[in-house]
Amino acid sequence: MTAPLDPLAKFRFVVTLDPGDAYLPPAQAQLLPMVAAGAFQEVTGLGASLDVLAYAEGGRNDSVHQLPVRHSWNRIVLKRGVARDPGLWSWYAAGLAGSLGARRDGSVVLLGPDGVPAVAWTFRAGLAAKWTGPDLHAEQSAVAVESLEIAHEGLSRVGVGD
Repeated sequence: MTAPLDPLAKFRFVVTLDPGDAYLPPAQAQLLPMVAAGAFQEVTGLGASLDVLAYAEGGRNDSVHQLPVRHSWNRIVLKRGVARDPGLWSWYAAGLAGSLGARRDGSVVLLGPDGVPAVAWTFRAGLAAKWTGPDLHAEQSAVAVESLEIAHEGLSRVGVGD
């Protein structure tokens, strides 16, 4: 009898609601895909932007000053995923119940071709801002998440096992 195939084998990003998971030593990091809250095929929004105000100084005609105004973080968008447990949905639902939302720190971990974590991004004070469910098909039995958007207040890139 052969062992069943891992249904998350083609999902290359896992999400945890524990930022410490990004700092696990290699031996424990290999177990991360088995305990993560969800796994996703696509992640976008790992970035930030700086709003800049153009200020023209009187008498200076050769250039315009560029003044930094505020820094903002992009929303992390996780697409085409599968939830292993109800943790991600519970996080989103808790945000609906509270007027300030349910803030959580967490990690998005990139898996290498061998399924071993390669690099991670930790986010701070994240809110599950948007949840989109899957299209349902009678021939599929997966508990799927089409997309989850996380609004957050900070992002750090870390090497797994560092």
